[in-house]
Amino acid sequence: METIKQGSRNKDAVLLLQTLLHEAGLLGVVDGIFGPATDRAVKAFQALKGLVVDGITGEKTWTCLFLSSQVPLERSASRFLEEQDLCDAAEGYRVELAAIKAVNEVESMGSGFVADKPRILFEGHVFWRELVSKGMEPEVLRKGNEDILYPAWTKEYYRGGPAEHERLGRAALIDREAALRSASWGAFQVMGMHAESMGYRDVFDFTERMAVHEREHLAAFCRFIEVNGLVAALRRKEWRTFARGYNGPGYEKNRYHIRLQQAYERYSRYC
Repeated sequence: METIKQGSRNKDAVLLLQTLLHEAGLLGVVDGIFGPATDRAVKAFQALKGLVVDGITGEKTWTCLFLSSQVPLERSASRFLEEQDLCDAAEGYRVELAAIKAVNEVESMGSGFVADKPRILFEGHVFWRELVSKGMEPEVLRKGNEDILYPAWTKEYYRGGPAEHERLGRAALIDREAALRSASWGAFQVMGMHAESMGYRDVFDFTERMAVHEREHLAAFCRFIEVNGLVAALRRKEWRTFARGYNGPGYEKNRYHIRLQQAYERYSRYC
């Protein structure tokens, strides 16, 4: 692992560090920013393990962090996607394996689990709409809940990692069903609000399955593209059509169609 310290810009490494520190009970917010709070948590961990207390996360600190988190990390690893899962999806939907692998690379968030919980991202603007649909008045509930309840999309309140489950938990105290429907789940970040349209009994059924295995994340993704008419585009490798349907109008700005095509061409050489 890369050596990082306060001010480091490698967000993936910082998120992993923060997640491990959070699991150790030393850090509250996981946001990908190596600031003073993370520096203090690193130093606290180093002192706890008898290491040199310098705030620098190098080989020794990484090793102790991984050893301390061995059980939850092993449990998460046991729920990762396998090659056969992608092969089964390709065969089931009559899609080239190279196309499925391209989608898995570009559209997934990487690991579908953060430590021992499914990866989520809580959307406060969706929570606002869900409460309205249940006859509740979100304006009345907003005071003190500004970071989980707001009328328009913003990324201002994203915290990432385990901290997203904390936001979800606070929302669940207001209305659990609406809260679960307002988060995107797993490796492919499928929104809970689509649960019934994808054939799940309800959002509780959906989220329970998301906690089982990344295989369930892939199944949810496949259900989503099926009910939204995107399987044919995937079969024909119509990347622009697929990206527009899956990612929305921002697909072109983020070059999703180009990234999908490039990944497909790379995988097609040996699949």
